[in-house]
Amino acid sequence: MNEFFQTSKDIPWQDLGNGVARQLFGYNGQLMMVRVKFEKGAIGAVHQHPHVQASYVESGQFELTIGDQVKVLKQGDGYFVPPDVAHGCVCLEKGVLIDSFTPVRSDFLV
Repeated sequence: MNEFFQTSKDIPWQDLGNGVARQLFGYNGQLMMVRVKFEKGAIGAVHQHPHVQASYVESGQFELTIGDQVKVLKQGDGYFVPPDVAHGCVCLEKGVLIDSFTPVRSDFLV
């Protein structure tokens, strides 16, 4: 991506099914920012990947599981996931997460 600025209205949502959708914001080979929208009750299945992930709760409320720890996070909270650590979430109140990954999630670009 060669653009410095991204506006939400110009970025299409990718429907991932089961009440989850995402928008791909700025990225290059080293860093990617993704906005992920969840309907109440939607699940981000437990998974792991080699990327470092730092996320911010833009809105809503989520029960996050990272490794063997579980915590409820709300607007203004955040979390950090080291490489290859299993993590997932359940959306308790409709909301949006802002995810950052390094390196870029090339699997999102297909």
